[in-house]
Amino acid sequence: MEQAIMDKAAVLIEALPYIQRFNRKIIVVKYGGSAMADEELKKNVIKDVVLLKLVGFKPIIVHGGGKEISNWVKKVGMEPRFVNGLRVTDEPTMELAEMVLNKVNKSLVQMVEELGVKAVGISGKDGGLLHVQKKYSNGEDIGFVGDVDLVNPKILNDLLEKDFLPIVCPIGYDDDYHSYNINADDAACAIATAMKAEKLAFLTDVEGVYADPKDPATLISELRTGEMEKLFESGNIGGGMLPKLQNCMDAVKNGVSRVHIMDGRLPHCLLLEIFTNKGVGTAILSDDADPFYCNCH
Repeated sequence: MEQAIMDKAAVLIEALPYIQRFNRKIIVVKYGGSAMADEELKKNVIKDVVLLKLVGFKPIIVHGGGKEISNWVKKVGMEPRFVNGLRVTDEPTMELAEMVLNKVNKSLVQMVEELGVKAVGISGKDGGLLHVQKKYSNGEDIGFVGDVDLVNPKILNDLLEKDFLPIVCPIGYDDDYHSYNINADDAACAIATAMKAEKLAFLTDVEGVYADPKDPATLISELRTGEMEKLFESGNIGGGMLPKLQNCMDAVKNGVSRVHIMDGRLPHCLLLEIFTNKGVGTAILSDDADPFYCNCH
């Protein structure tokens, strides 16, 4: 019994330097994948973010909703279509995507509020947060899918200043005020860069970055941008991880101190990655940054 109590104390003490270091710092959490589909995991993620807020971080959640959008597209008798991994978003699909994302957004707001923290759900339309240009996939028209070309962070700064936890769904406007669906990874990177976030955390369906994607034992816990370029050249990074890593590298090069990629299916992965010396995912940082962990491993 006594040992268990001492172990709890040791965990809290281990977290102390991280809490000190990141007090009042902005962390953007990109939330999507399987961690959104499972109610229990969803509650754990929201508890983690609320804890970050209560120990002094300034978290911002940017969420996706791809699986739920696909479910609703099928429910109304339409067929989800993808080109090069990107959802083809015609007008009816866009209307549906916006409805579903707003539904997801408010359910996350509700979960945060139930834990006693004030949250505000917004989309990229609110306060002109996300301005987009139409995105093409290898020259192919994929409908109302946008690339973020401008972030106006005023609304986020205002919300943080008033002690709210902002929850953002990735819908934006173009010059003509047409609505566009935005890849949530892209939106999270753009927001983290504009907010000069200390951290950007991706909750994904993989443990992190592997030196050899076929071998889970090759998980890389700390990766410098210079090493990432070698990884790209090695051809070992495939599928959906390539654009995600490109996003991470751009974010770090544009002033985000650290990017974390971790497995959202692991309960409390966010706390383990941020507050422990071992970490559980991959931390990406610039070549000249201090080592991430406080007593470097």
